[in-house]
Amino acid sequence: MGWLFLKVLLAGVSFSGFLYPLVDFCINGKTRGQKPNFVIILADDMGWGDLGANWAETKDTANLDKMASEGMRFVDFHAAASTCSPSRASLLTGRLGLRNGVTHNFAVTSVGGLPLNETTLAEVLQQAGYVTGMIGFDYYFGIPYSHDMGCTDTPGYNHPPCPACPQGDGPSSNLQRDCYTDVALPLYENLNIVEQPVNLSSLAQKYAEKATQFIQQTSTSGRPFLLYVALAHMHVPLPVTQLPAAPRGRRLYGAGLREMDGLVGQIKDKVDHTAKDNTFLWFTGDNGPWAQKCELAGSVGAFTGVWQTRRGGSPAKQTTWEGGHRVPALAYWPGRVPVNVTSTALLSVLDIFPTVVALAQASLPQGRHFDGVDISEVLFGRSQPGHRVLFHPNSGAAGESGALQTVRLERYKAFYVTAGKEVPALNSRTNGIISGIKRKSHNSK
Repeated sequence: MGWLFLKVLLAGVSFSGFLYPLVDFCINGKTRGQKPNFVIILADDMGWGDLGANWAETKDTANLDKMASEGMRFVDFHAAASTCSPSRASLLTGRLGLRNGVTHNFAVTSVGGLPLNETTLAEVLQQAGYVTGMIGFDYYFGIPYSHDMGCTDTPGYNHPPCPACPQGDGPSSNLQRDCYTDVALPLYENLNIVEQPVNLSSLAQKYAEKATQFIQQTSTSGRPFLLYVALAHMHVPLPVTQLPAAPRGRRLYGAGLREMDGLVGQIKDKVDHTAKDNTFLWFTGDNGPWAQKCELAGSVGAFTGVWQTRRGGSPAKQTTWEGGHRVPALAYWPGRVPVNVTSTALLSVLDIFPTVVALAQASLPQGRHFDGVDISEVLFGRSQPGHRVLFHPNSGAAGESGALQTVRLERYKAFYVTAGKEVPALNSRTNGIISGIKRKSHNSK
């Protein structure tokens, strides 16, 4: 996962509204009227089939399944891109990467980020009187990039496995492909490094503690809040704290999934105990599972991309096949969002920005085009269709990053470039392949 680092570091004040350490901040004054609070939880590399409410074979998401029964579940919900940085930039801006300038992943050596002239959701809500916070991102409390982009003393499970940080000052003599051993993964609070290397086995609990503390303190202040929690789960390395009896294969991934589910459960419980009637909780994912991680990758559920996999390619993360961008999504707001409802509306992560802005009674920034739409009518059970057309950009599988290679039109999907992650093994260019989208069909692309 790449992070939007430069934007946040150089424009932190405007990005969030203010600077504070979460363990010691004080808010004075109250807004007029009662505006809703928002908690947005974004999982990393979580497959559509990793949610038990979506896929009966998954038994590891008790809290999320409970949230689905108490709110609305979206089964045709899509990330704005099939890889991390572009998807997250779209969530924060409501715009595709071709518009906001983020078309590829950022990494340790990246010198750019989200352009400073982009307006984020946090900035819009700050102007409307909101307190804003991020947990698990590269500001306030979190890591500056993916947790596989730096070594730790507790490296977790990966494929292929990576070593712990080298001991002493000398360079590592056992460098492995895709392993970072020259930089120890840092944990930030505001602009201060509070731990390096990060202890991955305790990171999830730290996120839960900071998130629940933020909810408690801002609720006490009487001001509305926006909390964005960008999880490290289910990206590798998997930092499983309670190992299964035989830590191999799907059992190891399932243990990580249960840990993430427990973290979400803690955040939801805090919402229920402090601001239940006035807080909208949104859970979704940034893209599909990372198939190249084999047994340490998630499940795409029914969307196995048979046409693609028969040609030796992956239908998941980084591709425009359904498994790459169709993600789990839940909405929870007692008294407002109807309970135990399954929506088949065609929706996107792009819709979060305009929907939250509308519910906050704020105004969209002028002079720019938004690719998402306000889906309040869908959330409240008054409408169903959602988008008629949805574009899916290339996210690293083949072609130009950010190029619109696939288009969804109602229940049909047209591919202008097809490719799995392992491009060299594929005859990747095909013109005008059109496939019907059937929600439970194993032939869905």
